[in-house]
Amino acid sequence: MFKVRIDDEISLMLLQEKDAGKIFKVVDSCRNYLREWLPWVDDMKSEEDYLPVIKMWLKQFAENEGFQAAILYKNEIVGMIGFHHIDWRNSNTSIGYWLAEKFQGKGIMTRACKEMVRIAFEEYQLNRVEIRCGEKNEKSRAIPERLGFRQEGIIRDGENLYGHFHNSLVYGLTRKDIR
Repeated sequence: MFKVRIDDEISLMLLQEKDAGKIFKVVDSCRNYLREWLPWVDDMKSEEDYLPVIKMWLKQFAENEGFQAAILYKNEIVGMIGFHHIDWRNSNTSIGYWLAEKFQGKGIMTRACKEMVRIAFEEYQLNRVEIRCGEKNEKSRAIPERLGFRQEGIIRDGENLYGHFHNSLVYGLTRKDIR
C-alpha cells in the first residue's frame, strides 16, 4: 500500500476500509474545531460513513486522478492531505488538508504540504499547484504563505459553510516559481 515517509515523525498513508474507525475517531475528537472550516464534518456521523469515502479515495488513486492520504504523526493518524483532482491536460492540481486540533503548532501540516508539492512537481511532473483557504482561516493560510505560494485572488462567497457563505483565497505555485 502507498506510504510516504516524510521524516522521523511524519508519513503519509492511503487509508483502507479497516482504517474507517481510526479516521472517524480523529474527526469525532475535534468535530467542533474542524466544523468551523470544513463543510463535510456533519455528514460523517459514524465509521460506516467513511467506508464509501475510502473506496472513492482508493479508486481516485487507482485511476491516477490524485490521492487522499492520512497524515501519521509518530504513527498516529492526526489528519488528512491530498490532491483533490489532477488535471493532466492542464498539468495542475490542488491540495486540501486538515489537522486535528491537538496537533496544531508542530509544523506537521507545513511538512506534509511541502512533500505534496514535491510529489506534484517531481514525481507527477505537474506545472501548477493550488491551495484554497477561507479568507479568515489564518492557520490554513499560513501554510501556502510559508511555502512560497502566491495569493492570486479572492473568490467572493466561494463556499457555503452550514448556511453562511465566506470568501476563499486562491494561492498558486508553479514550476517556474520553484526554480
